[in-house]
Amino acid sequence: MNEKKNKSIRAVSAAVIIFVLMIAALMLNLAWAPHHHLSLTDVWNVIIGRGTWANRLIVVNFNLPRVVTGMIVGSGLAVSGAVMQALFRNPMASPYILGLSSGAALGAAIGMIFVVSFIPALIVSPLLAFIFCFITMMLVYSLSRVGGNTHMETLLLAGIAVGAFISALVSFLTYIAGDKMAGIVFWSMGSLSGVSAEQILFILPFVVVGVLIMIMLSKELNVMMLGDAHAMDLGVNVKNVRFVLIICTTMVTAASVAFVGVIGFVGLVIPHIIRLLVGPDNRKVIPLSVIAGAAYLITCDYIAHAFGNYLGVGTIPIGIITAMVGGPYFIYLLRRRKSQIGWN
Repeated sequence: MNEKKNKSIRAVSAAVIIFVLMIAALMLNLAWAPHHHLSLTDVWNVIIGRGTWANRLIVVNFNLPRVVTGMIVGSGLAVSGAVMQALFRNPMASPYILGLSSGAALGAAIGMIFVVSFIPALIVSPLLAFIFCFITMMLVYSLSRVGGNTHMETLLLAGIAVGAFISALVSFLTYIAGDKMAGIVFWSMGSLSGVSAEQILFILPFVVVGVLIMIMLSKELNVMMLGDAHAMDLGVNVKNVRFVLIICTTMVTAASVAFVGVIGFVGLVIPHIIRLLVGPDNRKVIPLSVIAGAAYLITCDYIAHAFGNYLGVGTIPIGIITAMVGGPYFIYLLRRRKSQIGWN
């Protein structure tokens, strides 16, 4: 009883700490300006409707869309990573394990290089990235079905193989892109800048619906981590639950990367940090990954702006920062705390 109470206290404490860190990162991002940062008081005055016109322009028009996008995308990628790791029972799984990022990159590259007359030019690359991400998932899922059944090992290997092939296609398109090469390369690095309110409204429903479904299926996911046979003995429809979860992770990942490009390490690192704090129970890991993913990505976005401004190179693509921050920390986790991540 005391152990259960202690676990609940740890989960609540972790939620409070992560939420405070997210609010701190949120305020710092909203206060960002290239040459003169706003004070937190200035930001608060804008929030309550008392700020000056110039401050409102910085906070609401310049910073808010980027920060909201970062929170949505960070939450979606972190939750997708947590579900993928539990679903595959593989600590190295991430939202891109099925080649989804490669599929999205292929769609974006096609949209940048070729003219698609029946799609408005402003949305052609994001829309094709979204569509090709789903096509990749369906291809991988079809290739992994043997005798009417889908095994996680086969699905994983099919995703790696398809992802490698599609990455080669993207490299070829980049090579022949000519003066459009820079756009493809920049998209592959990830950026939260330039996302409009209309694009946020496109991303939000897919991420919210997908995350809510994954949270509702967290109990079944816990049982499935024991193995398919045990899960079926306990009344879980493994085939249906697995398919729904794969669809949800694909939908969330596709919506997340459609407008911001490929952002790695969020879905790999954040779930492990949460498991260190609260254990392997997905009923806690998935909801906490929502706020932790948001906090992590907007923190990296602030670093990308501040560090880039310090170097005089403008904003550094956020995918570079997430890898530079997440990579070394993930190595630290593996070396120092591997027995506590919840896989042994």
